[in-house]
Amino acid sequence: MCSPSIADAQDPPPRIGPFVFDLHATVPQFPSDDLQLANSRQLDPGELPGGGLGLHGGAHLYIFSWKALTVGVGVDATVARARHGATRISDTLVARPVTETFYHAAPQLSFNFGDGDGWSYLSAGLGPSLWKLTLDGQLPIDADFERLRTLNYGGGARWFIKPHVAFSLDVRLYAIDPGSPHPITGAGSPRITLLMIGAGVSLK
Repeated sequence: MCSPSIADAQDPPPRIGPFVFDLHATVPQFPSDDLQLANSRQLDPGELPGGGLGLHGGAHLYIFSWKALTVGVGVDATVARARHGATRISDTLVARPVTETFYHAAPQLSFNFGDGDGWSYLSAGLGPSLWKLTLDGQLPIDADFERLRTLNYGGGARWFIKPHVAFSLDVRLYAIDPGSPHPITGAGSPRITLLMIGAGVSLK
């Protein structure tokens, strides 16, 4: 008869899923010198905030496995913010304070590789985004409320340090469609891809 320790060692690893929830702190890389983006909000390129901070969350359900692949479906959401305070550029020129905020949500399809103790994944989703970029104290304009079609895609990994708690990483790109032209400058926000790197926890 096998001892319990030998029997446990022969047990197959747990399967991926059946569900997982992610919560990550992110570091988004907003454009910091894009002339078209600045013109779409009547800003100077030097007033664009650049890097910021954000949150990314997701919920995923794993529906079937085939050999080494497990397919999942779910939903993904992110919010990110950056701010550029008033800065003196020269004796006569001051960059005004500007706040930039990005919101996005989309259904998600994922391809996962590994087992229930830890797995890597590739995922993508298509959904709307809001990209607000305003001078502090100024009311948002129409461009700040325009829904922009956005494809997000990327990958990451989860390492379960306890049966239901994992440390996780996610690297994601957001390919944002261009915005409508500004009524004065004629420039809309450009087609651009934002990079966001996140780390946090996953629960199953």
